[in-house]
Amino acid sequence: MGKVIAAITVSLDGYVTGPDDGPGNGLGTGGERLHYWVMGGPWTYADERDFGMGAADREYFDALTADLGSGIVGRGMYDAAGAWGGQNPFPATLFVLTHRVEDQPAESSGFRFVSGFDEALAAARADAGDGDVSLGGGADLIRQGLEAGVVDELAISTAPVILGGGKRLFEGFTRDLDLEILATYPATYAVHTRYAVQR
Repeated sequence: MGKVIAAITVSLDGYVTGPDDGPGNGLGTGGERLHYWVMGGPWTYADERDFGMGAADREYFDALTADLGSGIVGRGMYDAAGAWGGQNPFPATLFVLTHRVEDQPAESSGFRFVSGFDEALAAARADAGDGDVSLGGGADLIRQGLEAGVVDELAISTAPVILGGGKRLFEGFTRDLDLEILATYPATYAVHTRYAVQR
């Protein structure tokens, strides 16, 4: 069985979105700055832009996803991303944690809707085989994984911005955790750090 890896981008003040996030404004007001590293520079939701990672960002991303077998995201992220146009853009099945499983899209979409965290993790692990499982967001999903003690690695990309509002990664988190730094990747638009979660 592979690792469970939780990965997310945060601002210096700990936000994973700006204010007023939602469909059409997935990262909230001003939140696009969190993902300058993904796009290779400034962008907005009005832009027609492809991914354009710099060398250090690409090194981090490729190392993080090298053994990926499947992933889990929350329904909020799925909706905010516009369901990625109805087709999973990732190289493995993406399980969507939701209370509304009746909205399940066609099997060919690459998405599978599941109703509880334990069910999602079991399905993703079975689908991944020996590969890793990614907890890709949002913050609530990652907190659930950390609270449950199932996350082996936490990967945080810290963008050099202060958002001043939005959704915080560790809002309401109650566990005491120790982390070991595995690797850092300093880049222009983020510093990526991979941590082992100590048990």
